[in-house]
Amino acid sequence: MAMSFSVKRSSRDLVKPSEQTPSGTLDLSGIDKIPVLRCNARTLHVFRDGPEAVHVIRTALSKALVPYYPLAGRLKKSSQGEVQIECSGDGVWLVEAYADFSLRDVNYYDNVESVLCDELLPDQVPEIEGSEPLVQMQVTQFACNGFVIGLIFCHTICDGLGAAQFLKAVGEFARGYEQITVTPVWHRDFSPPPSQQPIDPNFSDLPPMPPMPDYRLEHANIDIYKDQIDELKQEFQESTGQTCSAFEIVAARFWRDRTKAVNFNQNTEVKLVFFASCRHILALPEGFYGNCFFPVTITGSSDLLAQSSVVDVVKLIKQAKNKLPIEFSKYLKGEYLETGEDPFAPPLVYTTLFISEWGRLGFNQVDYGWGPPVHVVPIQGSSIIPVGIVGSLPLPEKGVRLMTWCVEEAHREPFINLVTKLA
Repeated sequence: MAMSFSVKRSSRDLVKPSEQTPSGTLDLSGIDKIPVLRCNARTLHVFRDGPEAVHVIRTALSKALVPYYPLAGRLKKSSQGEVQIECSGDGVWLVEAYADFSLRDVNYYDNVESVLCDELLPDQVPEIEGSEPLVQMQVTQFACNGFVIGLIFCHTICDGLGAAQFLKAVGEFARGYEQITVTPVWHRDFSPPPSQQPIDPNFSDLPPMPPMPDYRLEHANIDIYKDQIDELKQEFQESTGQTCSAFEIVAARFWRDRTKAVNFNQNTEVKLVFFASCRHILALPEGFYGNCFFPVTITGSSDLLAQSSVVDVVKLIKQAKNKLPIEFSKYLKGEYLETGEDPFAPPLVYTTLFISEWGRLGFNQVDYGWGPPVHVVPIQGSSIIPVGIVGSLPLPEKGVRLMTWCVEEAHREPFINLVTKLA
């Protein structure tokens, strides 16, 4: 049925800062320049209401690019081949589009598999000397007055917290603020070690891809309600006398139950990887919007993991998180370079499971004048990296939506059956 619906783009152009902004070149941090971050993050932000949203957001975007002027620039290379930001004021790419149907007709894109991403994400993105705009946005107005923002954000310049901070600023200008509540701070001079790869004078060249796995990951959404999570948190507290987070509960159950469902060969080494913010470790100033995180990796035997309780797996996760300041300090001191180990390049294989927490990034609090989004939909970045994204349930429900691309078709039903027993 959705195939008969139509989305038509009406205009495409660059939105520039509304005032004159500083020019020149800005250096990026060592984490910003990590090769694996030389990619774009793609998301859909679904709003129930917002007549004339396109025009409101266009004006607010132009205002927000004054304090966030680096986002209106472009990636460039230095004479030494280092990636930098050229503060050119060229602007961000904005596409206006209109849909001839209601968001209710597609259930507010509740099912990510039904989303026609190509229709909702910006197209015909211009390049200047091989470099695209760092922010690309399509605002699609629906017949019901709701709208969807299709966002493509360059990961080199912002992590999720930083991207959400920028969108909040756009939202504040859209709601009539004269000044935004958080002033952006560049502060990219904290000093992780240089890239472990030799500098390539052509920054657009990505590092060589590892051999492509021969599996195909299937999608599955798991909805977990707040009372179910609270019950497991209480169980952990009664067992250990400690508290734990919803993310730790979901991550523990996700890792254990996927391991059970896949039924790896005996004593296969399996890994859980998630990226933890290190802003607090470095005491970075409020308003920092660059990349500042470090991978937390937990390794175990598939047999032992499958037999473990959720409480035991949460303990493993908490132990690994407690080591974060020490491991991140080792990275800053260059100790990983001495061993040849790259913590930002865990093996991209079926035995490695990635999990990412989106519920606390701030996307769900962005408000352009008509309230926060119904929900935020991540677009699958890779068909070969087993991943789960911990987001929020669509409003007005309270709880977690675990959006996964983590198992082959043969393992999909056993995985869903196991993890939904969380209820």
